[in-house]
Amino acid sequence: MEYIKKDLGAFNLHIIKTNKFKTITVRIVFQRPIKKEEITIRNVLCDMFLQSSNKYKSKRDLSIKAQDLYAADITTANARLGNYINTNFYLTMLNDKYTEAGNFEAGVEFLSEIIFNPEVKNEKFNSKRLDVVKTNCRSSLNSVKEDASNYSVMRMFEELDSSSPCSYRMNGYLEDLELVNEENLYQYYQSMIKSDLVDVFVIGDVDEEEMMNLFKKYFKFRTLKKKKIDYLLDDVSCRSKKKIAYEDIDNSQSNLAIACRVHGLSEYERNYPLTLFNIIFGGGCDSKLFKEVREENSLCYTVVSIPNKLDNILIIKAGIDRYNFDKTVEIIEKDLADMKKGKFKESDINIAKEYFETAIEETEESQHRIIDNYMMMEFIGTDTLEVKREKMNQVSKADIVKVAKKVNIDTIFLLEGGK
Repeated sequence: MEYIKKDLGAFNLHIIKTNKFKTITVRIVFQRPIKKEEITIRNVLCDMFLQSSNKYKSKRDLSIKAQDLYAADITTANARLGNYINTNFYLTMLNDKYTEAGNFEAGVEFLSEIIFNPEVKNEKFNSKRLDVVKTNCRSSLNSVKEDASNYSVMRMFEELDSSSPCSYRMNGYLEDLELVNEENLYQYYQSMIKSDLVDVFVIGDVDEEEMMNLFKKYFKFRTLKKKKIDYLLDDVSCRSKKKIAYEDIDNSQSNLAIACRVHGLSEYERNYPLTLFNIIFGGGCDSKLFKEVREENSLCYTVVSIPNKLDNILIIKAGIDRYNFDKTVEIIEKDLADMKKGKFKESDINIAKEYFETAIEETEESQHRIIDNYMMMEFIGTDTLEVKREKMNQVSKADIVKVAKKVNIDTIFLLEGGK
């Protein structure tokens, strides 16, 4: 695999050359510092791109064109990356050697049409398309509690720190949705095209010069931009007394969500010992939490821990019966204390390293995951897959214990059902 980065002035082109796949995948990343009040309108805009364009007047027309390109797959998605919000455009299609000459260029032109030539008239988006998107967004926002596990984590972050980007609801807000109209949506679109940082990632069996010429031709950004802030959220110390909050829900099951502050990590600790700590503590079916909370004490239906590395947070979530709340929290606290004392085996570390190696191997088999890895290398300075392997194998028990001592429970939230 060969990685090439080209600074094309208004955007960066990242080429990952490999003959491992029959497809070519393109990811266009628009990003800017996240603002809570912009999340909803950006979600609406993200959905509008795949409703129509000036050339393809309906979703059906877009679908027919994609099929003409040998079933090209185009999707869009918004995501938060630390202090930034990213709008991603994905294009996956067969390499020309398996279709016909010029097919990939036609796909890039099609993607360019969707991004740069939306269905706009008199500086306004199409009102009928916007009504459809807003109706779908409204329905999604009104049903946010239906996924109780995700909702409990969402509420937990709001109790942790309502002013932090980690608490922002990435599906948006109803009150902001009602403010979106054809005109201000177009103004926001213009702002995104002109002001956002842009990176283009391409992976496949491609020619460097051809890719440069192709994206210069169809992606004519003109504004030079610079990164304004760091991706990493502020490193906040844990509150002196744990915060416990509750909310009732009309469910038979309760959902527990716990936020642990991870304070004072080095870059090495964030990327390596913390990963192994999490796998041993709550990251898999061999973890302490899974064995002790679920299997030995039968206190929960599910339990898992997840590190949000750019947020300096470790999440623990579990599906429980409400009368098991106190006992579940007690065992979680005990398991965390045991990790701090080094009460785990070398065999646990070896199993965790095997988990990590499996994850690396899975990454190498996926174009999207490979792009994810190079994107994180570029944006926040993580290592290549090979360096990750080497450094992870060098992590010691002492390294993991040192990180464990930096993990402390800050906020406990119970979405209480079963009443």
